[in-house]
Amino acid sequence: MASKKTLKIREKREKRTRAKLTGTQERPRLSVFRTDKHIYVQAINDTTASTLATASTLCKDVATKIKAKKKVDVAREVGKLIAERLKAKGIDKVVFDRGRFLYHGRVKALAEAARESGLKF
Repeated sequence: MASKKTLKIREKREKRTRAKLTGTQERPRLSVFRTDKHIYVQAINDTTASTLATASTLCKDVATKIKAKKKVDVAREVGKLIAERLKAKGIDKVVFDRGRFLYHGRVKALAEAARESGLKF
């Protein structure tokens, strides 16, 4: 379990990155959250405080493909899935929100897969 001091540092880092980003209907905020086992991403319209699309490793579309794959490969699959779902809704531009996570590893793999699938950051 993380100490209270560590949790406060994480919260400050998250607020600092989110303060600079805002999502709209035409260009939603693509928010990423990761845990040790899973990765989650959602497209958020901040003007109406609504979620436009979501994808995660818990989705049935991804869960069938991720058997015995590395975490980075799984993140790529989630990135492709969110890009497909947003393209189906007619959205091709997003603002990438990494939250408190550094832009490397699984977060970077998800972002690059979404870019390759047609999303513009």
